[in-house]
Amino acid sequence: VQLQASGGGLVQAGGSLRLSCVASGLTFMYYSFGWFRQAPGKEREFVAAVSRSGGNTPYADSVKGRFTISRENDKKTVYLQMNGLKPEDTATYYCAADRTILSVVNTARDEYEHWGQGTQVTVSS
Repeated sequence: VQLQASGGGLVQAGGSLRLSCVASGLTFMYYSFGWFRQAPGKEREFVAAVSRSGGNTPYADSVKGRFTISRENDKKTVYLQMNGLKPEDTATYYCAADRTILSVVNTARDEYEHWGQGTQVTVSS
């Protein structure tokens, strides 16, 4: 299984980025997906997730209203659109896959079986 995350970079506060995560080696439609992030010296934290159906999308309170997660099953890709970025959003962002039933989506990192390599997001003030 490979989860290839991309789209990170350096952006000014208030700017936008779109992260992508392309999955291979798994049956995409059987998995829900999550984005997590980890800043230096901090634990990896939940950001957003999307269920298999796409209809259930929980968000961390810190990103609600600014970030949007989505999935394209035919492209085996999960996206994280990040608007209104803040310096505190600076972190390495990881996508992860979780084999679940249709509408279930988890926010706990221990529930996710597969992880990508991460992409760095840096927001300058």
